[in-house]
Amino acid sequence: MKFFIDTANLDQIREAQDLGVLDGVTTNPSLMAKEGITGDENVINHYKAICDIVDDNVSAEVIATDYEGIIKEGEALAALNPKIVVKVPMIKEGLKAIKYFSGKGIRTNCTLIFSPAQALLAAKAGATYVSPFLGRLDDISTDGLTLIEDIRLIFDNYAYETQILAASIRGPLHIVSCAKIGADVITAPLSAITGLLKHPLTDSGLATFLADHAKAAGK
Repeated sequence: MKFFIDTANLDQIREAQDLGVLDGVTTNPSLMAKEGITGDENVINHYKAICDIVDDNVSAEVIATDYEGIIKEGEALAALNPKIVVKVPMIKEGLKAIKYFSGKGIRTNCTLIFSPAQALLAAKAGATYVSPFLGRLDDISTDGLTLIEDIRLIFDNYAYETQILAASIRGPLHIVSCAKIGADVITAPLSAITGLLKHPLTDSGLATFLADHAKAAGK
C-alpha cells in the first residue's frame, strides 16, 4: 500500500520523506490556504517545491469547474513536473476532463468520491486514482470503510487499473483498516502516519531494555 501525506506544509513533507515510507503528496486549495500560500505564482512555486522533495505523485487540484477551464488548468499543472497528478472533482465536467487527460497520458486523481457509482464512472473514464473520503462519511454516521470495500469489489470484478486512494483519514486505525480491505493508497496527515509507530508495550519494553543495560554497565 502506498502512503501519501495530505498537506502543503513543506516541513511535514520532509519529515514524512525522511521516514522512508512516503510515496506521494496530496494537496488542495484549503491546505494551501492553511499554509498562507496565495496567488497563482506562489501556488505554482509551492507545487514545484513539493516536487523537489518527493519521488513522485504530487496531486495538484484544479479550481475550475467547467470543462475548458479544467483542461487549461490541468495541462498547465501537468507541465510543471512529471510528478504532478492532476486532481479533478467528481462532477460531469470533471469526468469528461479525466477522459481527455487519460487520452493525453496525464495522470489524474478524481476527488470527492462518496459512492461506488462515482468511483465506477471515474474508473471508466480512465482516472489513475479515485479518492473516496471515508472520514467525512464517518462524520455523518455512515461507514466510510464500507465504501472502500465496495469500490475494491467493483474494481476487482472488472480488473480496472484505477487505484483506490483512501482520503479523509482520521487516524492510525483508519490506515490499518484500509490496508486490510485492500486500498491501494492512503493519504493522511503526518500525525496519523507517525501514530502507526506508537504502542505502549514498545515504550515500556524499550525503557526496560535501557534500564537493564544501564545496570549491567554499572551506571
